[in-house]
Amino acid sequence: MAASTVYLRCPTCGGDLRVELAAEPPTQWFPCPHCHTPVPVVAPRDLPPLYSWEVLPGLYPELPRPRVPKWRVRRAAAAALLVVAVVSAGLAAGLVVAGWEAAQPARYTISGTVVGTSGAPIPGADVTLANDANQSTSALTGFDGTFSFSNVPEGGVALNVSASGYAPATVYTFVSNVYATQSTGLEVTLSPGTASNGTTTSLTPFPDMEQFLASVGAAAVLLGIIALVAGFAAVATVREDRPPVGVIGGAAGLLSPLTLVYLSLSSALPLLIEVTAISAGAGAFVLAMRAMQLAQTGPAPDPD
Repeated sequence: MAASTVYLRCPTCGGDLRVELAAEPPTQWFPCPHCHTPVPVVAPRDLPPLYSWEVLPGLYPELPRPRVPKWRVRRAAAAALLVVAVVSAGLAAGLVVAGWEAAQPARYTISGTVVGTSGAPIPGADVTLANDANQSTSALTGFDGTFSFSNVPEGGVALNVSASGYAPATVYTFVSNVYATQSTGLEVTLSPGTASNGTTTSLTPFPDMEQFLASVGAAAVLLGIIALVAGFAAVATVREDRPPVGVIGGAAGLLSPLTLVYLSLSSALPLLIEVTAISAGAGAFVLAMRAMQLAQTGPAPDPD
């Protein structure tokens, strides 16, 4: 049966409704545009003029009164959206501070040992350190295969290690006040070979300070957008029961941990992932609750 237009009155407030009924399912629900109460409507089984809601009211069986979402459900959704907004805004502000602190001048020590595949130290290996400022320093390993560099500035560090009869190796690491990978006690293993079969080991997803600050800044902006979306959804939910707005706000909160994972900050700042789990949990709660309400009530009818 094709879709049909039905005119009726809301049993709660008496307001007029005009709804477009689909062929299936037989029973459909439409929120009243006046009081927002879900109204059950049964698709007509006969073509006009054989059916009429006024002339033949007993033709269609009465349905049980639906459970209308109470104020406490809407209040719970608004509270959860507020949690998403506050947590996301706090994380965005924290990332801005972390980026500023990471860029502050500091000095570090890079040290380690160069060994062969058997684990024996390799004396006389050439170790060259390059930093973000395109400055390089070279040193030879001692009899025990150790090397050390002091006064290394913050940011990415590349160690290029080579020795006669061995394939070269490159190790990337990172040092800063906020985020740092292993910088002391490094063990660089050289395998027998030539310069054509060198190896590269990266201890960090950020080769330099610029890329680290770019990821931190992008995460702060994305989390700020999530906070704005969730905050708007919370205010709209308090003012009026609008499930689609809650779905959007909940989805935004659910995506907050993915921003850190996508920008490689989950390994650099693992504590942030634990905090975003709060925002993701609150967002998932709102998303599921409001999506279920949307599926039960359907689209709003035309008030005309």
